[in-house]
Amino acid sequence: MRRAVCPGSFDPVTNGHLDIVGRASRLFDEVIVGVLVNQSKTGLFTVEERIDMLREVTASYDNVRVESFRGLLVDFCRAQRATVLIKGIRAVSDFDYELQMAQMNIGLAGVETLFMPTNPLYSFLSSSLVKDVAKWGGDVTPHVPDLVRDALKARLSPPPTP
Repeated sequence: MRRAVCPGSFDPVTNGHLDIVGRASRLFDEVIVGVLVNQSKTGLFTVEERIDMLREVTASYDNVRVESFRGLLVDFCRAQRATVLIKGIRAVSDFDYELQMAQMNIGLAGVETLFMPTNPLYSFLSSSLVKDVAKWGGDVTPHVPDLVRDALKARLSPPPTP
């Protein structure tokens, strides 16, 4: 079985993430979306909320599952019996960092990294940018699934004034 991992924090998941997951699902028998648990960072959404959102928005893919992990990504890959990582690349600056990580991962555990260029529609998109736009009341509808848009609005809307 050809099994791959798409790792990330997904805080929140964007249409760019989903584009990579969908494309990977056509190339591999199984794709595991690995949600990083980073206890030194406080996300906008809890890991459980991110997993729930990801499971809902990837439900149409029969060969995609969502799991959380902490620690080394290569250890997660080993535990999942996955030999390939899928990384979306938006820009040359992404590639420089990701290449170093890919070389470390192949050296540590023999895990290959497949770089997927992002669809040009999403080349500027990041979770941080989406959160910033949503925080200031901007429309993120074109950039995230409706479920995520609604969750952002609920989380970031100021409380009503009395």
